[in-house]
Amino acid sequence: MKTVLASRSIEIPEGVEVEINSRVVKVTGPRGSLTRDFKHINMDLRKTGAKHIRVDLWFANRKELACVRTVCSHIDNMIVGVTQGFLYKMRFVYSHFPINVTLNGNTVEIRNFLGEKRVRKIELLPGVKYVRSADVKDQIELSGNDIALVSLTAAQIQQATNVRNKDLRKFLDGIYVSEKGAIPPE
Repeated sequence: MKTVLASRSIEIPEGVEVEINSRVVKVTGPRGSLTRDFKHINMDLRKTGAKHIRVDLWFANRKELACVRTVCSHIDNMIVGVTQGFLYKMRFVYSHFPINVTLNGNTVEIRNFLGEKRVRKIELLPGVKYVRSADVKDQIELSGNDIALVSLTAAQIQQATNVRNKDLRKFLDGIYVSEKGAIPPE
């Protein structure tokens, strides 16, 4: 069964500017600007007044209805990204061989994982900053404006330390996301 009209609205906070041009959304804030293309979804995206965005979807089935909330969440994440930014904290877990992680230019290098000689290299995606935590041992912090790029970098680092050909219940070594979310205001 088709729903005649599904509609959601998003409030634009102070200090954030949103431009919508044929389903290409550009959000500009104090930390910079983010652009995202929603042309693959057939829906109405428009600004109503200066402080609201309205997302309308006419005559949609169940799967298309889910896209309304998804697009709103993406735009919300863009707004949080340009105002606060996103921070992912990752911890090293090892039982015997200490994992050695260094930043070489724009590449994260993981050495001595499970005592292996192989050096695992992960490129930092554009706009992602890498910091080694000073106060906590064996922790790195990834931060940036775009939640997709920050979380994808964290996922690539985690997947680089997958244990192969061993019992996963016993070999729990790796680099795992311990905390994630918006950067807390000082």
